Amino acid sequence: MNKPETTVVDRSIALHRQNRGKIGISLKVPLETSEDLSLAYTPGVGGVCMAIHNDPAELGNLTCAGNSVAVVTDGSAVLGLGDIGPAAAMPVMEGKCALFKALAGVDAWPICLDAREPDAVVAAIRAIAPGFAGINIEDISAPRCFEIEDRLQDLGIPVMHDDQHGTAIVLLAGLLNAVKATGKDFSTLRIVISGAGAAGRAIVRILRCIGLDDDACTMVGEVVVCDSKGALHRGRKDLGMVKEAILEYSNPSDKAGSLKEILAGADVFIGVSRGGLLNADDIRTMAPNPIVFALANPTPEIMPEEAHAGGASVVATGRSDFPNQVNNVLAFPGIFRGAIDAKAPRITDKMKLATAYAIAACEVVPLPLPVNFEFY
Repeated sequence: MNKPETTVVDRSIALHRQNRGKIGISLKVPLETSEDLSLAYTPGVGGVCMAIHNDPAELGNLTCAGNSVAVVTDGSAVLGLGDIGPAAAMPVMEGKCALFKALAGVDAWPICLDAREPDAVVAAIRAIAPGFAGINIEDISAPRCFEIEDRLQDLGIPVMHDDQHGTAIVLLAGLLNAVKATGKDFSTLRIVISGAGAAGRAIVRILRCIGLDDDACTMVGEVVVCDSKGALHRGRKDLGMVKEAILEYSNPSDKAGSLKEILAGADVFIGVSRGGLLNADDIRTMAPNPIVFALANPTPEIMPEEAHAGGASVVATGRSDFPNQVNNVLAFPGIFRGAIDAKAPRITDKMKLATAYAIAACEVVPLPLPVNFEFY
């Protein structure tokens, strides 16, 4: 009897067990002789400490702090797994750190906080900030993630909630090219977004104005955001502050209805919610040559083959085993690398737009996909 083929999850667990995770510390200097020890530690290190004490700007030149990012989570919104806590979030934070190093040469450290109240999370990040050149907030649930990010913008180093802005940046990059491929016009584009959480909010905000020219603002024709109850509109009384804020940039006509009703006639579907929401018949109701970005992980809102069966011209997901992956890994290493090198005190909206245009301009060489790939 043939042995069943192991799934990617089985192989991933084996890899992590064998290596006890994915990251570790490597030395930049030798520690083999007494001279090495005297330079790297005592007595020489005392002089290095005083150099920083006398000129705090030397911290980034004399220690790893100048090239380090803290990847901080409370484990409350991990991938599509939900609230699994800080300990179970560690593999994702390690993975994020590995990507920072491999793709941008940034030394990143996983910080998993046993804290939930925004005051406690903000206080913890403020306390560790002196040892880092940037803070990547990760997998913290909405709406707390918005408050936490906003309150940390005065640290003097870049602070970005990657689940919001990294996803929005890569989404815009993909959309720029999808519009070119389908011959559509941004100024008349009708977009429906499923998901009013962190990623959905950031996508709506980045679509407000997609032009890089300070004197001109290129806007899409219409964006309508849906949650599990349907379209966000001004007649709903159950929205709360975050969803009401989304309406500042969306649904100017106050359309009401379910996701499927709102999708009819739309040019673009963007899913940042949960899997299995749509089928091929739903895509058939969209405008000609529809664009479908089904980004829920691990199960997209609609699988690519079904979206194509419904007539979709361009289909993207958040998964690396399908073509056209829209994943924030394409954005966060580079945007932090650039911000750190520029000694920028924060990551601005214009920096996010510039990153999206830079990604869209890249010439991509497709990687071969695994055969008989199983997610579970």
